[in-house]
Amino acid sequence: MAVTCTRFTDEYQLYEEIGKGAFSVVRRCVKLCTGHEYAAKIINTKKLSARDHQKLEREARICRLLKHPNIVRLHDSISEEGFHYLIFDLVTGGELFEDIVAREYYSEADASHCIQQILEAVLHCHQMGVVHRDLKPENLLLASKCKGAAVKLADFGLAIEVQGEQQAWFGFAGTPGYLSPEVLRKEAYGKPVDIWACGVILYILLVGYPPFWDEDQHKLYQQIKAGAYDFPSPEWDTVTPEAKNLINQMLTINPAKRITAHEALKHPWVCQRSTVASMMHRQETVECLKKFNARRKLKGAILTTMLATRNFSAAKSLLNKKTDVGKPQTNSTKNSAGVTSPKGPIPPAALEPQTTVIHNLVDGIKESSDSTHTNPEDEEMKVMKFSDILSSVRRGSGALEAEGPQPAVAQQPLSPSFPHSPLAQRK
Repeated sequence: MAVTCTRFTDEYQLYEEIGKGAFSVVRRCVKLCTGHEYAAKIINTKKLSARDHQKLEREARICRLLKHPNIVRLHDSISEEGFHYLIFDLVTGGELFEDIVAREYYSEADASHCIQQILEAVLHCHQMGVVHRDLKPENLLLASKCKGAAVKLADFGLAIEVQGEQQAWFGFAGTPGYLSPEVLRKEAYGKPVDIWACGVILYILLVGYPPFWDEDQHKLYQQIKAGAYDFPSPEWDTVTPEAKNLINQMLTINPAKRITAHEALKHPWVCQRSTVASMMHRQETVECLKKFNARRKLKGAILTTMLATRNFSAAKSLLNKKTDVGKPQTNSTKNSAGVTSPKGPIPPAALEPQTTVIHNLVDGIKESSDSTHTNPEDEEMKVMKFSDILSSVRRGSGALEAEGPQPAVAQQPLSPSFPHSPLAQRK
């Protein structure tokens, strides 16, 4: 699919707005000659810098490479004076994690099916020489609201192209709780960073909370670099050993020893789930996931306001106040890995936000940098935890990456409770 120069309105009819960012809007559209519905991401290129134009071209180029049933597909790209139109699949099922909490039944086998589809998408990316770099719940959508709808991987705004198994320093980019140890250490990295993020996602799919967390982002990064996570009782007692084994292979600190997407798809827990994965309903996982989702939405709403108003200090103050709501007063203990771990409810800040850490923010657009002079631990102060505004198209009824919560979200408890046992280190 080549970039065309025909006027967008000659081929498509625009309808309602379904998402909005600082420099872009997403609207439902219909192709006149076929009647097929799509989502048009309309970027106001007059507001973009030369560097931003390069990033837009990179994202479009990468999206054109990817043609897979588990990836939101780019069907057309039209450039006109002042505007650029990216025509994507219209996905109407919303976020995968939101769908899970609405189900009457959710089991380990369902989690296996979810991660299988995610891995299929990641494998296709890697086969095409693409590293996503920002795998997280916000970028996992459903094709429709029909039961059994396909999972779709979205948002390639941070994706990069690599040659084969190339490892290099491509810049510090991603979302805090999903960053791999090699990125935090500012070492050469490549495709394995996506597998690490898949391991974090799988962990959440099984119990509803993340493997790495701390109120302090520096301590969070220390946990990740140490591979300090565990499988605490009682919620992990009902998870099969095979599921834990796959997580361990995904969350291996050494990227050279980390399982690949191809290998993970051959893991018994994935390819033989009907006989290996448990079919037991996981109600506690669903309840924890509801709170996890509420926390993500609240942070998204605050960060959207921050970007829209450019009132960064006020937004950060608001964020701090919000995270104090319902915050439990718990005693903490130090384990052998030097990580603080509460014995009671997880503090709200522990629930992974959807924010994307980046270098060199330009007008609210996330980007990576080749700079090697910034410590990862300083990123929060450097970029104030920005969300991506120029994200790939979201669902038909939703918004862009930084989206607001439903009216009732702020009223929901933000902190799931779970016991904690000594953390293990996985090398």
